[in-house]
Amino acid sequence: MAKRKDVALVLASGGARGFAHVGVIRVLEKYGFNIHSVAGASMGSLIGGMYCTGELENFIDFMDTVDLREMLKYIDINLGPGGMIKGDKVIAKLKELIPDRDIEDLNIPYCAIATDIKTGDEKVFKSGKLYDAIRASISIPAVFTPHVVDGHYYVDGGVVNPLPTNRIHRKRGDMLIAVSINDTDPDNYTLPIPAKDKKRDRETPEALKKVLEKVEKLFEKNNHKNERLTSMNITDKTVALMINQMSMLTLQVAPADIEIHLPIDSYSSFDFYKAKEIIAYGEAAAEKAVQAYLNRKTSIFG
Repeated sequence: MAKRKDVALVLASGGARGFAHVGVIRVLEKYGFNIHSVAGASMGSLIGGMYCTGELENFIDFMDTVDLREMLKYIDINLGPGGMIKGDKVIAKLKELIPDRDIEDLNIPYCAIATDIKTGDEKVFKSGKLYDAIRASISIPAVFTPHVVDGHYYVDGGVVNPLPTNRIHRKRGDMLIAVSINDTDPDNYTLPIPAKDKKRDRETPEALKKVLEKVEKLFEKNNHKNERLTSMNITDKTVALMINQMSMLTLQVAPADIEIHLPIDSYSSFDFYKAKEIIAYGEAAAEKAVQAYLNRKTSIFG
């Protein structure tokens, strides 16, 4: 199929909901769109980075093998300040699957957003090691320890710019596609909230909750400053509300040609064991959005 259009693709933060980005990418390729650049924050930076290596499907093949028990193997508990998970095991596994490389050597221009926790400044990684950029961008405050690069302490890019449509590399005549996965307005939803597997949702999150509670107790017991892990007091939905508000403001500054909006209640930020379901949800959302776009173009020029 001939390439329809060059696309600058922006992928939002949102934890496990970010697997929907994989579905979006598959649909864009199916319709012949040429993704010529990618920008992402947090999970968007991870999926975008894997795509720009050309090995996204290898990463997804691995995730298909990961259930809750397997996922817990990659949680390396940090008993000091900064966050309850070091993140070293996750990155080591990714490097084993897909070797590290310089961002400048990727076939597709890529950038990842992170936040300098000391200054509050936004960091746009356009060069350097790919996994430094990804690890910095996915560092959810108080969950993952900050990632240190050149003496700077970085946390999740979603803190300052969760949908970086204003940071993506553009070229003349391309189109901008933005994927927001934290929407709170039902009028914007590309798809309705998916039906839940009540039995699975009841059993598995409870197991994960118990693990996190144990980690929190260890953290508090071993933290000499007795600093409480504040993220455990903030709901996933509250964070998503904040992210969605910032995303909508960014879209006003740098609007997209196609916006794909998925509801924050579709999946939890920690539903990493539901990768296959979330990818399928992203595919369905992208299919609907792309078809709507093509129909508009046909009606205008037909």
